[in-house]
Amino acid sequence: MNTQESQHIISYKVLGIVLAALLALTGVTVAVSSVDLGVFNVPVALLIASTKATLVLLFFMHMKYESRVIIVSFISAVVFLGILISLMFFDVAFRYFS
Repeated sequence: MNTQESQHIISYKVLGIVLAALLALTGVTVAVSSVDLGVFNVPVALLIASTKATLVLLFFMHMKYESRVIIVSFISAVVFLGILISLMFFDVAFRYFS
């Protein structure tokens, strides 16, 4: 049996670029929070937050280099969490109508 694991080493340059992107997106978040976009305030904030979370997952948590099984299990857990949160919102919304 082969006991060697494939290693992935991310260079400091890539980590620095990701860090700079996260800092820039944080600045964009602060800038957008002072602008009134009407009904688009929440979607824009969620888009920026999702982009930052994706960068953190891919590079700092090394999901970019994981096997398909780990990625599918992570995505299914996030989808299941979304379903549970959606059901909670429906419960709260229709609680006062019964």
